[in-house]
Amino acid sequence: MKLTVVGCSGSFPSADSACSSYLVEAEGFRLLLDLGNGALGELQKYCGLYDIDTVALSHLHTDHCIDMCAYFVARYYRHEGGRCPQVPVYGPAGTEQRLTTAYDDIPTDSAMSDVFAFRTLVPDSPFAVGPFTVTAHRVTHPVETYGFRIEHDGRVLCYSGDTGRCDGLTELARGAGLFLCEASFTDGKEDLPEVHINGREAGECAQRAGAERLVLTHIPPWTDAQVNLSDAKAAFEGPVELARPGAVYEI
Repeated sequence: MKLTVVGCSGSFPSADSACSSYLVEAEGFRLLLDLGNGALGELQKYCGLYDIDTVALSHLHTDHCIDMCAYFVARYYRHEGGRCPQVPVYGPAGTEQRLTTAYDDIPTDSAMSDVFAFRTLVPDSPFAVGPFTVTAHRVTHPVETYGFRIEHDGRVLCYSGDTGRCDGLTELARGAGLFLCEASFTDGKEDLPEVHINGREAGECAQRAGAERLVLTHIPPWTDAQVNLSDAKAAFEGPVELARPGAVYEI
């Protein structure tokens, strides 16, 4: 598998990064995880607008899904070559309604589903997406949110989504070749255990899971990323680094 970080800023775009979006590729198949604020523009650096095979949305906060409205425009109003065929979009219950409401002025009530084939995530039920086997696990966050375990040819990528303290995340990341984990908060500063975790907690989770590598993501502009990096390194014996736009990982 190849993972490309499209955007990795938490809560809102930073001066250097769009919000959450990650491109996963294998055998010519492209799976896009999340499409937050500013990510559609960045995505075009790494693949064509019409080359995405499937989208999976971890949850419906705007920093993870709002550029799906812009993606709707690109696919629905494409005149050259005709309208694009539907692309499968996996997400929490109500994804179509949320995007339709956010866009507000779609041409018809069904226009969003004319280009996106919406499919509701079912917790802990593995499903095939191209060459990948994907498992969505419900994590702790104020809205319905999922972390993803993506398997291909014996290798595992785990993406935490947005999560507070969550025992199930350890099992989701068990033996992952790469654990892409949020680290929004700073240890000793914020303590909202049902909203986000910090760098230390991300490192501890990676250590318990026996992950090979930890990449910290979803760090908001107001959080000192270097502090979170140091805290994660103190808790995890393997390599740790900060996600950055354009970074590519082979898993």
